Amino acid sequence: MLVYLICYIVSFILAWQHIYVLSGLVLLGAALWLYIKDYMRTGNLIHLRGLFCLFFVGGQGISCFKLSRLQTDWALMTWISLFLAVVFFWTVFEILTRLFDGWSEKDMQSVYRFFSSGESPLQAKRLLISMSVITAVSLLAFLFEAWRLGFVPMFSYGVPHAYSEFHISGVHYFTVSCVLVPSLSVVYSVMTARRGRGLTRDRGFWLAVVLDVVALSIPLLCVSRFQLILAAGMAVFTYISMTGSFSLIHAGILIVLLIPAYLILTVLRSHSVEYLNGIFEMKNSHMPIFITQPYIYIANNYDNFNCLVEQLGRHSFGLKGLFPLWALTGLKFLFPSLVNFPLYVTKEELTTVTLFYDAYYDFGVFGMIFFGTLLGAACYGLVRFRKKLTCPAGHIIYAQIAMYMVLSFFTTWFSNPTTWFYLILSGLVYFYVDA
Repeated sequence: MLVYLICYIVSFILAWQHIYVLSGLVLLGAALWLYIKDYMRTGNLIHLRGLFCLFFVGGQGISCFKLSRLQTDWALMTWISLFLAVVFFWTVFEILTRLFDGWSEKDMQSVYRFFSSGESPLQAKRLLISMSVITAVSLLAFLFEAWRLGFVPMFSYGVPHAYSEFHISGVHYFTVSCVLVPSLSVVYSVMTARRGRGLTRDRGFWLAVVLDVVALSIPLLCVSRFQLILAAGMAVFTYISMTGSFSLIHAGILIVLLIPAYLILTVLRSHSVEYLNGIFEMKNSHMPIFITQPYIYIANNYDNFNCLVEQLGRHSFGLKGLFPLWALTGLKFLFPSLVNFPLYVTKEELTTVTLFYDAYYDFGVFGMIFFGTLLGAACYGLVRFRKKLTCPAGHIIYAQIAMYMVLSFFTTWFSNPTTWFYLILSGLVYFYVDA
């Protein structure tokens, strides 16, 4: 943490002097250092604290490059708030680790892998049932939305926002639940392999393949790049969680498959290069779109946070962060004032924000400290939970949180009702498989 503190101060001074690229590189180095430190100590590729530091601090470093005209110098309170969020997350995680971990984490992992080998045929059967039910419900919900709304986003070429309009309140949660299916398929496949049965000779494996195809077709039909990335990322993290490794060959194959799918979905959204460049307002207008798009989707979120810090008139005192409660209970329809809060962003089209946006919205710098502390404690608890798993379905819960840590630069995951819907559904699967 001392290295991070020094790098943060240096990055702040460089940014203050408008030496933006070097400022960002210093923070990227700090992010990489924090991740490597946790990986070397635990041997865990998807250690939650390591992932959070790598992507949240790294995202801030990328934002420091200031490659877009939309980006301005941050307020001092923005720098302080982002720093405190990381420090309290890291420190609380470290304190709990030192208080409660009697063995070294590497030793715990070796024991955990033995006892959670998941050799129960009953658990495997219940996993297949869970996958089948989720896929069927998701498909029916999608068909209902398509019938009720009268269109399918993939076939609505020329309508840039068809994907965001394809939504029926309450029903769409079930439509997008398909993202859990690939992760469950990974759990089933690893369990089958551990029992010494050949995957290609297992009828359940081929059923899982069919369910995966159906489940992944739904994000494609919805032209949802995010849902596709979430489904693929969670499946990869589930595999790593169960096996402890992931080969570079497999990573390369996944990237080769995802990049064309991402580009195709971008085209099907009717987002032309000219349209996107007009929104992104890059200082270098000749920069290729495959660089500018991911850059803006990472960098501008921190500038949106800065807009919040500079423009917020009064705090929401918990109402903003409790949006999942208002949404899932339907109270938002009875009392619209519960969710009627303006969004402070650099541009109307760029609405993604960081994980801590609502924490600051609610309580300012104290919200950053509180949420950083709470998140650090929760992630530590989940790391311990993973070490002691006896039901393999628990890996999908860990994989979800790992994805949220990776995408911590992107949005307020825990103020999103869909996040809690996924977690509740994953919990139900866990208890059903473990029963």
